[in-house]
Amino acid sequence: MTQRRIMNHDDIRRALSRVAHEISERNRGVGDVILVGIYTGGVYLAQRLAQNLLEFEGAVVPVAALDINLYRDDVHSRTRRVVRPTDMPESIGGKRVVLVDDVLYTGRTVRAAMDALNDFGRPDQVQLAILLDRGHRELPIRPDYVGKNVPTAPDEAVKVRLVENEGVDEVSIVRIDPASDPRGAAPK
Repeated sequence: MTQRRIMNHDDIRRALSRVAHEISERNRGVGDVILVGIYTGGVYLAQRLAQNLLEFEGAVVPVAALDINLYRDDVHSRTRRVVRPTDMPESIGGKRVVLVDDVLYTGRTVRAAMDALNDFGRPDQVQLAILLDRGHRELPIRPDYVGKNVPTAPDEAVKVRLVENEGVDEVSIVRIDPASDPRGAAPK
């Protein structure tokens, strides 16, 4: 297994600052915006985006945490499922929801997130903010905001480590041998 770091703390900080500015510009401010982070990395990134928006817009943007595990189309094939509480601080009806996740790969996580959002109302618009887009889509999903585009091979995984849960900010590409992968799951 080989590992190659592609983003460090400063790279992640700059990418999130740029994405936050793009969110503000596209939505002509943040008055009707709610950031919905997909567990777990997306929640931390949504909180950071909200902090960035507070710093240069002077407005508090609500942040929600969304668990999509029960909405996944591979719910029966995944080995370990941890269901976390979804925390939606306010109604998403009439809002511009920005879904936030760390890595976009096949698009299946985002599809599950959009299904889960239906349980909380009908937003005016759903946008997608991703720290890293690695390609290989299986569904017609395209992000609105991308921190970094990194083409990857199917036998590579993207490992996002964030200060909030691992004590360091970095993104690495890891080449894995599918025969020796103890998770038995597709790479992220």
